[in-house]
Amino acid sequence: MPGIIDVEGIGKAYKSKLAKVNIFTTEALLDTGATPQGRKLLAEKTGIGEALILEWVNLADLYRIKGVGSEYSDLLEEVGVDTVVELSKRVSKNLFEKMVEINGKQKLVRKLPSETQIADWINQAKKLDRKVKY
Repeated sequence: MPGIIDVEGIGKAYKSKLAKVNIFTTEALLDTGATPQGRKLLAEKTGIGEALILEWVNLADLYRIKGVGSEYSDLLEEVGVDTVVELSKRVSKNLFEKMVEINGKQKLVRKLPSETQIADWINQAKKLDRKVKY
């Protein structure tokens, strides 16, 4: 999984705040922020808003899918896929077409994932344990 600094929106200041509560990895962020209670406690201890923490936790959850990483997670978010559950419900052909459209406008990635690769992500998402509770 990518490092904590690779999560969209976590810069040096937030990384430092998270480090003070022993969150150094995306795995630790996901484990700690997987529940509403965990996110609330994390928000209280760091001064970071719960909504922002949830956004980061969802991205960390997507990183569990082999091949997604920080680059493609941004593109997924732009096409409306910000959780593993949401990804598991998508149709690869439709998602691929939307990614081509959005990336054509925003140039988020140099190389788009193939439709086959997206289908693999969807299958992985269907098989993953649901870690994040809402």
